[in-house]
Amino acid sequence: MDIKKCIKKINSGDQKAMAMLYEKYKNDFYYTAIKYSKSDEDAQDIIQDTFITVFNDISKYRGSGTFEGWMKRILINKAISRYKSQGKFQVLFNENRLEDVEIEDSRLSELSVQELLSFVRELPNQYRLVFNLYELDDLSHDEISELLGISQGTSKSNLHRAKVILKEKVTAATQQDVKKHHYGK
Repeated sequence: MDIKKCIKKINSGDQKAMAMLYEKYKNDFYYTAIKYSKSDEDAQDIIQDTFITVFNDISKYRGSGTFEGWMKRILINKAISRYKSQGKFQVLFNENRLEDVEIEDSRLSELSVQELLSFVRELPNQYRLVFNLYELDDLSHDEISELLGISQGTSKSNLHRAKVILKEKVTAATQQDVKKHHYGK
């Protein structure tokens, strides 16, 4: 079924079209939601909230941009709303001069995607959200500041701190792997 027909059917309350849309996008949504979540349960809740909004507001989709992009924006907004409701975002790290933090590609290649994802998921909420929005979803600091209701400086410092923490975790994990391999422990 093409997406325009599917949207039209969903607008008229067609349950089969809703189920088809859900099946088509649930896995993609999971991979996006998990980036913003501390747990699988949180990711599933975000996905459920997203589909409820998509089905309720599908008539608001005007065709500018892709339908998938429109749904992804809803998903990201649901994830952000979830963490905003848990407390106000704050500056947790503030430096006048922020240097980019680089992680050696050789270290990254030693880790699995699951290990890297677990490191990102362990970040404090505000660091994780800014990191994901900037690095994985290509939003600018201006867009992030507007979306999260924080200053651009806070966005930049939270991104910097996220990268520092991730570099520490990657370095520690790869050093442990080297020791295990070298010493056989």
